[in-house]
Amino acid sequence: MTRAWILPILFLVCGSLVATAWAVRGFPGAAVPLLLLMFVLLAGLNSPLAFPRSISAMEAQRRSAVDGRPIVYWRAGCKYCLRLRIRLGRSANQLHWVDIWRDPAGATAVRAANDGDETVPTVMVAGQPHVNPDPEWVRAQLSPTT
Repeated sequence: MTRAWILPILFLVCGSLVATAWAVRGFPGAAVPLLLLMFVLLAGLNSPLAFPRSISAMEAQRRSAVDGRPIVYWRAGCKYCLRLRIRLGRSANQLHWVDIWRDPAGATAVRAANDGDETVPTVMVAGQPHVNPDPEWVRAQLSPTT
């Protein structure tokens, strides 16, 4: 298990424990499933499943050189990465996503761009890093033909 799954699993375990405690104490029938659903949604949003499929930093750089699309360096559990992903909507699939917790080369690229810090999301556009950019600005960086 990688550290990207620790927070989602923690949400599921805590949600199960709280829902079980509520059920044992006799809380109203609809409250327990709703509570459990809330924890499942939190787990899903904080998991790698909420993001487009990640590729390696080397592959992202190669693809970006060919098609000119930006590279997004991210990690699971980052609320700013999740904000960017949600605000981009379907446009997110047009970017190259690199999970820095799964790819050491991606983490190295982020540290090089951020004075040694692993600050994400870091978006590389034409070789220039942009830390936690506005999602509308990122969308504007996509060419109209992509």
